[in-house]
Amino acid sequence: MKIISYNVNGIRAAINKGFVDWLKSASPDVICLQEIKALKEQLDLNVFIEAGYKYNYWFSAQKKGYSGVAILSKIKPNHVEYGTGIESMDFEGRNIRADFDGVSVMSLYLPSGTNDARLDHKLEYMDLFQAYINNLKEEVPNLVICGDYNICHEEIDIHNPKMKGVSGFLPVEREWVGGFINSGFIDSFRYLNTDVQQYSWWSYRANARANNKGWRLDYAMVAAPLQEKIKRAVILSDAVHSDHCPILLEIENK
Repeated sequence: MKIISYNVNGIRAAINKGFVDWLKSASPDVICLQEIKALKEQLDLNVFIEAGYKYNYWFSAQKKGYSGVAILSKIKPNHVEYGTGIESMDFEGRNIRADFDGVSVMSLYLPSGTNDARLDHKLEYMDLFQAYINNLKEEVPNLVICGDYNICHEEIDIHNPKMKGVSGFLPVEREWVGGFINSGFIDSFRYLNTDVQQYSWWSYRANARANNKGWRLDYAMVAAPLQEKIKRAVILSDAVHSDHCPILLEIENK
């Protein structure tokens, strides 16, 4: 199974930048989107159906033009779960999960901590999310949680490791990622690319992408029972429809 995760920073803007042609060419079985910034009703779903994604599921924020996640699939899922059932997590449309035979794929968009209030929300969300996943794993052990975690885990994941006072690389955030992995997940990219310094997000300011001053914020976290099935994990930095680039995970799913 070929899974892509992509924070598109506005699905409509991405479509205008050639996203659909790129999707046809990349041709994942499943693609997890984050920051769609649209309601399902604002989209022409035929463009996705014609691209081969007859099964597409959208979970938007209550606030228009903000946040939101989606899963597009060539394979019909057995079940789709919208949100977590926890109101403080769900009003911004940050979690959607599709269950297939042998694997369940979640699209996650963790909040960013752009100011003190948002950082408090992010930290609370992280704690709630860990507890939610701890419970969910009992019922759904073969989880793949793809998305924008809005945190760089290690110094190798950020172009300037001195930025320890900035949200996204705060010690408390990094520690949480470590704890999340220790709770039974594998950072698939780092598992297969131990020493590779690659990023998945660049600021639009100061020519950051051209100078490769980036952050690795996007992860495909694979539950421990699937470890032996991880075949490939790469960052697709050539795709330029967003300030993020997509990440790809291939797992054996037989």
